[in-house]
Amino acid sequence: MRRTMRSARYVVTALLILIVATATMKHSRAANAQNVRQPGVAGGFYPADPKALTAMIDDLLAHASPPPISDPILAMIAPHAGYQYSGPVAAYTYAELKGRKFSRVVVIAPSHYEAFDFTSIFDGDAYATPLGTVPVDKAFVAQLAKMSSTMRLSSQGHTPTAKGSEHSLEVQLPWLQRVLGDFQLVPIVMGDQSYESSRALGVALAKMIQGSSDTLILASSDLSHYHPYDEAETIDHKTLNAIQAWDYFSMSQNFETRVWEACGGAPIVAAMIAAERMGANQALLLKYANSGDTTGDHSRVVGYSAWALVKAPNQRAAQPPFALGNHEKSDLLALARKSVQYAVTEKKAYEPPAPASQSLNQERGAFVTLKKSGELRGCIGYTAAVKPLYMTVRDTATLAALRDSRFQPVSPWELNQLNYEISVLSPLRRVRDIREIKVGEHGLLMKNGTYEGLFLPQVPVEEKWDRQTYLDETCGKAGMPPKCWKDENTDIFMFTAVVFGETKPEELMPEATPRSGPPGRPGVPGPGLTPP
Repeated sequence: MRRTMRSARYVVTALLILIVATATMKHSRAANAQNVRQPGVAGGFYPADPKALTAMIDDLLAHASPPPISDPILAMIAPHAGYQYSGPVAAYTYAELKGRKFSRVVVIAPSHYEAFDFTSIFDGDAYATPLGTVPVDKAFVAQLAKMSSTMRLSSQGHTPTAKGSEHSLEVQLPWLQRVLGDFQLVPIVMGDQSYESSRALGVALAKMIQGSSDTLILASSDLSHYHPYDEAETIDHKTLNAIQAWDYFSMSQNFETRVWEACGGAPIVAAMIAAERMGANQALLLKYANSGDTTGDHSRVVGYSAWALVKAPNQRAAQPPFALGNHEKSDLLALARKSVQYAVTEKKAYEPPAPASQSLNQERGAFVTLKKSGELRGCIGYTAAVKPLYMTVRDTATLAALRDSRFQPVSPWELNQLNYEISVLSPLRRVRDIREIKVGEHGLLMKNGTYEGLFLPQVPVEEKWDRQTYLDETCGKAGMPPKCWKDENTDIFMFTAVVFGETKPEELMPEATPRSGPPGRPGVPGPGLTPP
């Protein structure tokens, strides 16, 4: 009897252990399932049925005909709207990937629904789509998150919120699954859109990927939103031109100030920074269109573009030269003088008529320098292309006369004593080797965090600086100690300028790369580094 009761107790105990173990296993499986980010926009942005989704992607790929690229592709840009709208453009990105092998894909996307001030690297195990589950490269993301205080492991921007499910990353995955097959994912959503965040991510990715050919970076971004068709094309081509010129710094500034539009602007900048540091030197536009091209509704459209960032054999892609004829230069000098005279005497901005010249209507950065008796009297400029050239000259001439903090505003009695010089800038390009800098040809913009300073290309010639002195003095202009240019956190951008004036023979400085600054006293930060 005792043995029977003892045996019964053993059976009950064993059953209890089994029940607890089973419950624990179920809980464990449930916990693991929670680490897989489930599809949030399937059935909306793209078909939820695997067969319908596969058929749609294959059809879009079949109609895409991107140019053949034999050079290594380090990064790409693709739109992220619903497939019925952006699919015909996105297909150009993914058709270019056919036949290429990547075991890891870093997808960088913006946050549309959730606000946070960091770069969110998904802390889960996988992303799921109707075509299957894409595993996260856990070791890679863990190391990446440690590379900067601007990045952290998080579910923010990834998991659904009451406002909606983030689509910008998710919609890229079925395309990747279809053209690449199996791969590991590094899912990144950027909450902070600043240049500093983009730079931190780009630099970290380059350090981790450098030397590896099996990792692709993909930036997810649409362009302008809800403008009439023709207006959208004008806005979008500002961004397209900057990507092609590789001027991601100006682009970042113009995205932050909303002068240009791209909802994934920061991911584009981060991808360009990473790709550049890994050797990419050309941005190839595969396709541009907008939603009006697919829907036929031209009243409110969204822009889309597909790009490949490649490592081409030549060191850098040559930019189309920019030049001004003598008549155009005379018109700009006359406009600068009239703008200052009008602002000083009438106390309001001059409103010039739009010129017929295409060059003067092209958006360019420019500085206007005022001198009196050979001495600097004011200098302010726009380093980025934010307005048509003639309007940029109108603005910067007026600001140089009235808003240069180093001088008192120009008075009416000084107007006839002023001489004018205009510097029209090329796009900015980061210096990868200081031996690229040519004194007398290149202006410099130096940036490290909040410190920023710039000199126009004519300044080192006037001051008789050699290259190293030029770099040291630009550090001082930015408020940093000499030799700051050796700091790995300092970015040096160079640019050229078409320089012409009233007091010396006109000279044309060759076009090469991006950005510039006022020729103020060495070590004194000058105004006008960004549009007011």
